[in-house]
Amino acid sequence: MAVTFDLFGTLVDVEYPSDPAEIVARELESRGVAVPDDWHVAYGERHVDAPAGAEVPLPAHVAHALDSRGVDAAENVVRHAVVAAFDPDVTRREGALDAVRDVSEQGPVGLLSNCAVPELVSKTLIRAGLRGEFDAVTTSVGCGWRKPHPKAFEAAAEALDVAPAELIHVGDDPATDGGVEDVGGRFVDVTETPLPRVAADLEAEP
Repeated sequence: MAVTFDLFGTLVDVEYPSDPAEIVARELESRGVAVPDDWHVAYGERHVDAPAGAEVPLPAHVAHALDSRGVDAAENVVRHAVVAAFDPDVTRREGALDAVRDVSEQGPVGLLSNCAVPELVSKTLIRAGLRGEFDAVTTSVGCGWRKPHPKAFEAAAEALDVAPAELIHVGDDPATDGGVEDVGGRFVDVTETPLPRVAADLEAEP
């Protein structure tokens, strides 16, 4: 058995920007990039033809959105702008740290998070006091696949050196986190089993 936790909405709460396109535009402009007048339209369009379930890193999306309007920007400039744009306040949810530590006494424990922004997961873990608590951290921007795609869970299982069917995934969204059941694993919904009860419930399972 190995357990993975979802991050956002499960272990931490973050304040998401109400207008991400605007925040990204400000960061681009502060770095000398000429943001097109119809930026909100460009930002909302699909520019990368990726397979269903594949993650498109947000810097790649932004670069293609700019290019679609004839704006050429250096890759590192776009990346730095995106990383700076998503710099949220983080609140660790009640019982999160104890849940992770208690579960780790039963076997390998990892993190599996959908996140298209580079560095955001690591930054969030630091701010939440959760850095170093996991045997492996798997992100969609790192492995290339978003939950509920089976490949996301397969990547997390591989990082913990277990078969996908041995994975128990703890999360808050059945539509995404529940995808673990498609690889033979088990989903624990924190809206039904609160974090302080997770370890005890897993230990009680036959």
